[in-house]
Amino acid sequence: MISVLEQPCVGKEPQLPGLFCSRKKKAVAAAKDKSKILEQIVSSKKQEEEKKRALDKRTPAQLAYEKMQEKRQMERILKKASKTHKQRVEDFNRHLDALTEHYDIPKVSWTK
Repeated sequence: MISVLEQPCVGKEPQLPGLFCSRKKKAVAAAKDKSKILEQIVSSKKQEEEKKRALDKRTPAQLAYEKMQEKRQMERILKKASKTHKQRVEDFNRHLDALTEHYDIPKVSWTK
């Protein structure tokens, strides 16, 4: 099957979409427009990053510290989300069963 861009130019027949050379020119122009838009987006992102860096007065060590804090927080959240409440209760009960009686709560009663 011949693609829209490879179709031959047709003389004076009625205009049908995709049958004329003008279609190829439009496609090339659209590709150029897309590349220009993409370049503008990339340059605007770079400018935004530069502005953020100019406004940010933190040292590289402070930035690294905050990145690690965020990373550790995400790890904690994922760890907590991996178990259901029922599983956590079962694990806690197993832990309490493993403890010696020394750690038991003493019975407090005035009547007995």
